[in-house]
Amino acid sequence: MPGTIKNVSVLMVCLGRSPMAEAVLNHQIAQRPSLKERFNFTVDSAGTGAYHEGDEADERTIETCKKHAVPISCRARPIRSSDYDKFDYILAMDNSNLQTLLYKKPATSKAHISLFGAYDPALHLPAPAQSNGHGHHSHAHHHTRARPKAQPIVDPYYDGVSGFEQAYWQCAKYASGFLDYLEGGEQAHSVGGEQTEEASKKVLEAMGA
Repeated sequence: MPGTIKNVSVLMVCLGRSPMAEAVLNHQIAQRPSLKERFNFTVDSAGTGAYHEGDEADERTIETCKKHAVPISCRARPIRSSDYDKFDYILAMDNSNLQTLLYKKPATSKAHISLFGAYDPALHLPAPAQSNGHGHHSHAHHHTRARPKAQPIVDPYYDGVSGFEQAYWQCAKYASGFLDYLEGGEQAHSVGGEQTEEASKKVLEAMGA
């Protein structure tokens, strides 16, 4: 229905990187005024563990966000069972947290759970054709380059400031891709997160979980 505003809730999950992801997504939402005409956003972050509950984000996360004029004010909290019903999208920063989320996901939950990196715009570009060495491009199956896979947000805690800077740019790229996905009607392209979720379920089954 024209003029209808859709509620969209997003939970970023990790053990340290999710506050930056929350802040960056909120900032990008603010940079797209047209989104307010279509969506009412709720964005939060949580950890798969209760470490540092109530604490502010890491100082280096805060400094990196300030460098890019991104407001950040979140406090650490663990994920709750109610989050699986409250949030439409639960986005993990890496595969370990993704597997934990999938393992704990209630059967009744309708939340879309994936890597944040599943919204990388590069995942939704056509795979380039390969040259056959004579100036022509082959589309044969064995010459087709595999599509890139969703990548985790780098763990910046052992790489100093440069690690946090890299994590920031990943968050910025994935947040942009996520908002493009919503603006495109959530069906504009196949989301890598769906494939990631299925792959993670197979990993859990192989582990006997």
